[in-house]
This record gives sequence, C-alpha cells and structure tokens, in this order.
Amino acid sequence: MSYTEIIGSRTYRFADLKTLLAKASPLRSGDQLAGIAAASEEERVAAKMALAQVPLRAFLSEALIPYESDEVTRLTIDDHSSEAFADIAHLTVGDFRNWLLSSATDSAALTRIAAGLTPEMVAAVSKLMRNQDLIAAARKRPVITRFRNTVGLPGHMSVRLQPNHPTDDVKGIAASMLDGLMYGCGDAMIGINPATDSLAAITTLLRMTDDFRQRYQVPTQSCVLTHVTNTIAAIEKDAPVDLVFQSIAGTQQANAGFGISLALLQEAYEAALSLDRGTVGNNVMYFETGQGSALSANAHHGVDQQTCEVRAYAVARKFNPFLVNTVVGFIGPEYLYDGKQITRAGLEDHFCGKLLGVPMGCDICYTNHAEADQDDMDNLLTLLGVAGINFIMGVPGADDVMLNYQSTSFHDALYVRDVLGLRRAPEFEAWLESMQITDTRGILLSGATRQPLLEGAREWMGMA
Repeated sequence: MSYTEIIGSRTYRFADLKTLLAKASPLRSGDQLAGIAAASEEERVAAKMALAQVPLRAFLSEALIPYESDEVTRLTIDDHSSEAFADIAHLTVGDFRNWLLSSATDSAALTRIAAGLTPEMVAAVSKLMRNQDLIAAARKRPVITRFRNTVGLPGHMSVRLQPNHPTDDVKGIAASMLDGLMYGCGDAMIGINPATDSLAAITTLLRMTDDFRQRYQVPTQSCVLTHVTNTIAAIEKDAPVDLVFQSIAGTQQANAGFGISLALLQEAYEAALSLDRGTVGNNVMYFETGQGSALSANAHHGVDQQTCEVRAYAVARKFNPFLVNTVVGFIGPEYLYDGKQITRAGLEDHFCGKLLGVPMGCDICYTNHAEADQDDMDNLLTLLGVAGINFIMGVPGADDVMLNYQSTSFHDALYVRDVLGLRRAPEFEAWLESMQITDTRGILLSGATRQPLLEGAREWMGMA
C-alpha cells in the first residue's frame, strides 16, 4: 500500500510502510548511509504527517520484512495479543501519540497494552514524538525485574559495574570491581567484557566474581559477556553462571551474523533457569543492542535503523530478561554521527523498549571519532535519569581500557542520583549500609569509615 501527503504545491508519495517509516525518522547518518533517509526536511515532515494518519492495525497486515523469510517477523505476529491490543485498536499512529501523553494514561494502562504492541507500532509513534514526549511517556512505564535484587523500581536507578581489563588480568579486574563497589555501583550486575573467548578464561572470571560475591554476601549478579554458546558450555562444566549474555538484532539475518537464532536463545534461557540461582526472582538473561547493528551487517532489508533496533526488543521480550542495554553510541558515527543523534537515539531506545515491556538500560557512550564529547553524555545521562532508566554503566574513569570507548563513570552515577534523588536497588543499598559504605540515605561515607570491605578485600585480592 502506498501513502501520499501534499505540502503546498508538492505531492510526496511513499511506496510502502517501510519507506514511510524510514522517511519519517529523525535525521541520522546510518539511514543516510543506507540511502533510505528523507531527502529534505520537508519530505521528512510530509512523511510524519502521512504516518500520523496510518491506523495501528496496518502494522498487523503489512510486514516490513516478509513473514515467510524472517523469524523475528513471525515472532511479533504470532505472539501478538489481540486482547491487549483492543484498547488501542481503533487508533491511528497520531492518535496513539496523544493517548500515550494523556494524563489519563497511567502505568497500569501502558502495562495492559504491552502484549498488543508490535515493535513497528512503537517505532512509528516514536517518530512523531519530541524528546520531551519520549521522556514523559517512558517515565510512566516502569519495568521491574528480579534476580538477587530488584531493578527498575520507580525512583531507583542501578549501575552495571564494568571492570574490563585488556588482558583479562584477574587482579586488575578485581581492583576495578572493588573500586566500583566502594562508590556504591554494581547493583544492576558486575558484568565483564572478556578480551578472549577462551572457555578457561571465562570460567576463571565467573568463579572469581562469584567467590567475591559469596565471601562478602553481595546481593548482586555477575555476567561474563561472551557468546551464548560459550555460556552454555560453561553451564555444562558447572561454572557459576548467573546471567546469560548475548548481543541481539532485529532481523533473522542480522542475528545469524551473531551466530544465534531464537531456538538457540531458548536453549540458553532454559539452561540458565535450570540453575535456579536467583534469590528474589528468576530473570536470567542480559541482552545488548544498538542502532545500526543490522545495517552494519547488511541485514536490514531496507528498514530504517531505529525500527530494526525496536524489533530487537521484541526478541528480548520473548525471554523475560533481567536487563537490556542499548549501547547507544558504540557502533560509531557512521550510524549516529554526533551528540545530538546519540541523544535522540538513546531516548528513542529507552522509550520504545519500556513501551514493549523491556527493562531498558543504556550505555551512554561514544567512540573517539564521533562528533560528541562527555558534555553530550552528561546531557543524555540526565535526560535518561528523568525518563526512568533502569540502569547505566559504571566504568573506571568513564574510559573503557579494553573496548576503547567512552562511557559513564562511577562518579557520574553519584551525580545523577544526587540531582534526581534516585536510589539503588533496595537489597544492594541495605548491603552498602551494612558494610559502612553508605549511610541510611544512600550517601557515601568518608573513607575512614570504609574498613570492613577494604580490609577483607586486601586479603582476598592476595588470593585472587
């Protein structure tokens, strides 16, 4: 079906829904690279006007990638709940935006419709929204998950402690981990990106973090971010696996490039569930995504990069994840050129994920060749904090020495918690207080009082 919009004396025609969505997207370098972006701001406005008039029902009958050739399309259509969709089935995309922003639409209403939303519907409405709209609507939609602590409660924000090391040196990783804990970070998880995919090295890191957790009774979870097949192998060797990691994308072809399928993710999910290691809940999966991943693999099928990204959240939703992380600026300026595009993408990703019922966090980051700097990251960090982000990254000095990109630091987490009054996961916050790291308000205590963990950790690190 084609779509038409007239502006003045110009008539704009869009061949199909896929083209309309691409032309309606806010400007970004990835869509320009793919040759699918609007040719002018006027064409972009025309596409938005036409998109606003599209009934939400149209997304159930016009697949962007054919049902027969893409398992992500099949997943979204087969799992769609007509009952959950009933409340909004009569709306156009523009009406849906107004409904989302209405004061009468609350968290319960957004939760009720989640299973009735396809990623294409959610991507479409985001294209009509200003940044403040994305923040206001996302803030209404908390997504709460549990493993050894509780993440995503309103008024809370967690931190993934990321103690990477360029050679996987165990003592180096342990030192960074301890540093982060002393700043009150790590309630989302302790997550290590290994420099090698060696099963022996992965198992060593899993055992080290689990030994520390048990020794000091830390109510958090650990993860080594290796390929899902390596984690399954580690589980088979009785390694202490808490969360299973995998990078995912929004098309079957892009996921095949990652060496995964929905069936393989299901196998990993069931393996992790069988370990029954959670104490307050059993959300066991950790997924990472990023706008541009399908395009970089030439597996986007002409779909704009933001819509492809939201399709990845439908994959994540299938497996009830504990955390989903959009690594927003990591792929580079070929896909998100500057601070403005990175900021917009981060707000879109958070909004779209939350609307689908996914526990969204964000690696607020950029590569050194992007037209962005730490001030841009400060802005996005603050905006996402207001929007109700579930978690951010905690990297020593905000500079990841293994992955070679810029992220957010332990100090950045202190800043955003302070200015917005955000607390840590309640179980983790109680532990920090018991270890004399924070007071009852969650404020860091002076260094002289932090002896229980420091003294014990010196001895432990000698053994690590």
